[in-house]
Amino acid sequence: MKRIDVGLYGLTVNRKPSRGQKGGLSETGCNPQSNRSEFFFVVKENLPYLDHDAQNAGPQYLEDLATGYWYSEVLFTAVELDLFSRLDPDGADLDKLSVCLDIHSGGLRRYLHALASIGLVVSDGARFFNTEVSQDFLVKGKEGYQGDSILWRRYLQSYWNRLADCLRAGGRIDFDRSNDSAELQGRIRKYIRGMDCIARSKSKEILRFVSNVPRRARLLDVGAGSGAVAATFLDQYPDLDATLVDLPEILGHTQEMMMQRGFDSRVTYRTGNILEHWPVDEKEFDLVILSNIIHAYSEQELPHILAMAAGVLKDDGLLVIHDFFTGHYPAKAALSDLNMFINTFNGMVFSSSFVEQELARLHFEHMLPAPLKSDTAVLFAAKCSAAIEKLHITGTDRLCSRIQAIGFSRIYRMKAEEIVVGDWTDLKCKFGCDRNGSPHCPPNSPDPEKTRSVLKDYRSVLLLEGEPPTRDFQLKMLQAEREAFINGFHKAFAYWSGPCALCDMCVTDGKCRNTAMARPSMEGSGIDVFETVRRAGSDLRPLGSRTDFAKYYGLLLLE
Repeated sequence: MKRIDVGLYGLTVNRKPSRGQKGGLSETGCNPQSNRSEFFFVVKENLPYLDHDAQNAGPQYLEDLATGYWYSEVLFTAVELDLFSRLDPDGADLDKLSVCLDIHSGGLRRYLHALASIGLVVSDGARFFNTEVSQDFLVKGKEGYQGDSILWRRYLQSYWNRLADCLRAGGRIDFDRSNDSAELQGRIRKYIRGMDCIARSKSKEILRFVSNVPRRARLLDVGAGSGAVAATFLDQYPDLDATLVDLPEILGHTQEMMMQRGFDSRVTYRTGNILEHWPVDEKEFDLVILSNIIHAYSEQELPHILAMAAGVLKDDGLLVIHDFFTGHYPAKAALSDLNMFINTFNGMVFSSSFVEQELARLHFEHMLPAPLKSDTAVLFAAKCSAAIEKLHITGTDRLCSRIQAIGFSRIYRMKAEEIVVGDWTDLKCKFGCDRNGSPHCPPNSPDPEKTRSVLKDYRSVLLLEGEPPTRDFQLKMLQAEREAFINGFHKAFAYWSGPCALCDMCVTDGKCRNTAMARPSMEGSGIDVFETVRRAGSDLRPLGSRTDFAKYYGLLLLE
């Protein structure tokens, strides 16, 4: 539920995308240099800028960043043309597709080849077909259709082109705004439909955490938008009732969409502004949801929002905050924060720890961040421990959320049997390292035989990736070990990267005075770090010079 002027109504309206009529299709090949039919299926690799590896970045990485818009433009155009619906369900050939779309067949052939290269279509002989992701999410009428969300991203694109102006101004520029009510309502509808696509997919992820909702429970969704999150809960729990709060300009669309879903009789609608007093009673709700809403507001406004949520939540109720958080999917969170900088007056993406601090002031004693499989996360909060204990979240999931907040760049889950231990590693310590013989380096560290024996007592481990300085990384490893221990992993033990760097001066007699904090290094204990990292799905290479970017890895043995 955003203000009238927050990042929505100030935007200009693009022309309505032109759409061709559906029609029959015919044969062609897909090779842009040939008219003959041929089979191809392109397996899409991860886009390099979506999995940035600072150790291997170079000019190609910058080139990929610079041409990132090529990918989005190919997708935007296909959705505008409703191309994927025309390939549903039995595929299509090129010539008739060219006619019904009013597109030159030669250009269309090349365009379909580009779509295939990024994994959105495939051809078998003369016919083109949707891939699984296109069939599930880009065909109109499908439950998971994401086209409205994608076109809303295109709508925002022109405002990103004014990023430099926003930076000079220190915030959003007051874009020209139309007072035409029909145009305004059209813009709102486009926004609601776009956000509905996202909310429907996210709400299913959120729901899998929440179990044992009390019978006859009451749910409050503030800034409800399309009502998709509430609808997912209403569908799962037939005796649940919901109250949806949003601005009057939004709420009419909310009611229309809830009626289409068949839930209107179980929903109460209240108009209100999230920054004012909420139009509901105190301690009225078992479940309060703030989904993709707090990022539209500032640090100064957030305390009021959370205080209102605390006031309307029952003592044994559960607060669900779903949003971008800086510790989860950091690159996307940072770009989302920039999107708020461009398109809202004071919105921002918060860290989960900052939100937790604000909740603690409101006497929420039990909080649990939980990452979704996508680019957002959920922060659950309650004043009663039972509400958190009912959540369907594994101990390892809970722990990973906590460890991510410590500041590691990546967390890899592994089986203990995947850790590679070799008898050659101590040679690298004895010959070539000037720290050999230090208190926790060979021969004063566990030998390979001992390490193999220890690993037999464990099933699951976490490989944690970070970066220098060495002492900071090692302190984070200790913090992660402590976090694991207090969260129920009583066998938690850390191996870190490199010789111990905790003390300003290391003893010379070989007897450590700081055994409470010192831990062995992976290398010094016989672990083949390079092969172990590769088995985890990451990449590590030897450094050619001291100026090369260094990665640090540590192992956290869990259970």
